Formats: sequence, C-alpha cells, structure tokens
Amino acid sequence: MLTQVADGVWVRQSEWVWSNAVVVRGDGGLVLVDPGIDGDDLSQLADDVERLGIPVVAGFSTHPHWDHLLWHSRFGDVPRYGTAGCVQIASEARERAQAMAAESASGIPLELIGLLTPLPADGGGVPGKLIEHQAHAVGHAAILLADRGVLIAGDMLSDVLIPLLDPRRPGQLDTYEAALDQLDEAARHAEVLVPGHGAVAKGPELAARLSTDRAYLAALRQGTNPADPRLAQPWLAGPHQSNVDQASGAADEEHP
Repeated sequence: MLTQVADGVWVRQSEWVWSNAVVVRGDGGLVLVDPGIDGDDLSQLADDVERLGIPVVAGFSTHPHWDHLLWHSRFGDVPRYGTAGCVQIASEARERAQAMAAESASGIPLELIGLLTPLPADGGGVPGKLIEHQAHAVGHAAILLADRGVLIAGDMLSDVLIPLLDPRRPGQLDTYEAALDQLDEAARHAEVLVPGHGAVAKGPELAARLSTDRAYLAALRQGTNPADPRLAQPWLAGPHQSNVDQASGAADEEHP
C-alpha cells in the first residue's frame, strides 16, 4: 500500500528489486513517477490512487530502463513525460524494453511501455525542480521537491544497489561522480530521499548514501575491492564486474 513520506508524497514498494513507485500531488492532480512493477503491482497502485480521490494528471519516467517505463490503463490516458534524452532512448529501445518486461515480470501491459513525450518548458504539471544528468542512463533525472523536503532520485543513492555504470558509454566514472555532486547539492534542500530501489532515507542517512556511493567509486578508481555491504548480494557480482572492467579500461586509457 501507499506510504506517505511527506506532504503530498507517497511511495509504494514492489517486491521486485525493492522498486519504488512514487505518487506526487501537484497543483492539478497526481503525478506518478516510475510506477511499477508487475501487473499486480500496477493494479494495486491504481487501487491505492483511487482511494486518494485525486485524479492522475501525468506520469514521469526518471530514465529509460524498462522497469521505469511502465503504465496501466487505469491511471488514465494522460501525458507521460521524461527528459528529451530519456524519451529518445525509450522510443528507440521500446521493443527491447517490452521484451525485457515480458521476461522479467508478469501481467505488465506491454503495449503501454515507453510511450513518453519530452517534458515541456512549463513542467507539464510535474512539480519541483528537475535535476538531469547522464549517470546510469541517458537522460536520467531526479526531482527535487524543495518545498516538501523530498528528493526523488531514480536509480541513484540506493541502499540495495551499487552504482550501476552504463556499460555502453565511456567516461561513466567521471559522469557518475558529477551526478553525485548534483544530487549532493539538491540533498541540502531535502530531508527525505526516495530511491528507485530500496529503502526511503531520512535525515542524516541522505549524506550517508552519498558517502557510500562515493567510496564505492573511489575504490573502482583505485583498483581495490570496495568494502561495500551491498556486494553481499550474489546477483550484484555481474554488475560489479562490469563496473570494474569499465574502470580498468578508463585507467588504461589514462595511462597507456
């Protein structure tokens, strides 16, 4: 069920990789950020939203990975936004996203995946300040609701996921560190952090999440094993090795 984490901000967590759907009350109604994951989750989220008694006016995808491109007809035929970069990748990779969704979860309305439009200059009813960066995925964006002290971070600053560098793009170590700088600045105006996956962080834990991710990236740069408790999860061994390989390649380029 929905859990209220701040004024006009609710979170519903799925069992699938601890994924968080975020419901934000805007001036004209509700905005659904990264709703998911499987068909039951989406249907139950629709039930929760109906109980709030406020219409859905828009959706927002923080980045163009399949689990952040989902929708359900019960949310309504409303605009679904992303950054321009997110929208472009979501359109180009829509069939792949549909295939991955079909393999990974059940009951997802595949025909509704990735139907995004670029966020207009006036915000399209999405409240807060957009913080766009290129870490983890092209066109990734966080949303800072400074008036409510909330930072919606997408697939960043998780307590269960290590930083996941985009293996298809060079320079991700630098890019990721720059994104953490942006989020660090935004976090100064927040008391609540909602990551795309994992537990909601409050108060001093925001700074701790940033420090943990910085320490992980520093270990990659140094070629040492990160002392990161998240790596105790066996399924992160592959993504971690991908990060190690990318960091090693970057070091080779700097020191041929």
